[in-house]
Amino acid sequence: MAVGLKFLINPMLKCIHWIRSGILHTSSGLGRSTVVSFSTAREVAQSIFKRHSGYIYSLSSLTGNNMASDRQSSSKSSFPPQLYHNFLVLDFEATCDKELIKPQEIIEFPVVRLHGRTLEIQSVFHTYVQPEAHPQLTPFCTELTGIVQSMVDGQPTLQRALQMVDEWMKNEGLLDPNVNSIFVTCGDWDLRKMLPGQCQYLKLPVPDYFKKWINLKKAYGTAMETYPKSGLPCMVEGLALSHIGRLHSGIDDCKNIANIMKELARKGFIFKETGSNL
Repeated sequence: MAVGLKFLINPMLKCIHWIRSGILHTSSGLGRSTVVSFSTAREVAQSIFKRHSGYIYSLSSLTGNNMASDRQSSSKSSFPPQLYHNFLVLDFEATCDKELIKPQEIIEFPVVRLHGRTLEIQSVFHTYVQPEAHPQLTPFCTELTGIVQSMVDGQPTLQRALQMVDEWMKNEGLLDPNVNSIFVTCGDWDLRKMLPGQCQYLKLPVPDYFKKWINLKKAYGTAMETYPKSGLPCMVEGLALSHIGRLHSGIDDCKNIANIMKELARKGFIFKETGSNL
């Protein structure tokens, strides 16, 4: 192995080990001490990839693909063919209080890419977002989401986060016109109201790929012939699945949505577009 390649791969493998051992795992509600551990490890990963690949999200893709490949062989034959090459599971968390805040602002922006055939996780995009109109989180918001002030301070604005998502999608090949992908949300709020509303407030364009989606509640209702009135917990319970992490953690919600989708696919359900802003 060439010295330069070895220099790159060894730190990469160490970062992957950190992720798998929980040091980089951010999805179960971060306390302040965990934030420090994650930030330290993230800085190491960033320094490696900025020097050698110029694209930090390569780390997410590498770990996602590696972990997914271990399970694909057992699931390929159990699902019916789907209409999409990729499902992009998205679940925003936003500023909130006991009374409605105007404007609401996205503070967590996770996207989990699922293989359209196996519904295994292929890669993950995740960032916290700095709110601008109401930069101070309320105690109600922190209690609901588990997101503390230090997790959003100094993070990208929504404008920058949208640029980062676009870069990630381009790197993943998701912007190829021959690749058919669709976002999946737990309800219509994320892409019918939240993102368009904040983009309108900030005078930002909404990328076209955010303008059509699958509402998992509607998909579940069609597949199971009962509408999940309480949303995610109802679907998890209805399919006898184990709930992952914390409710209203955006990244944890994405993982639970992914598990629900896989179980519905295993039952023979074909996912179709349910919502559009086009």
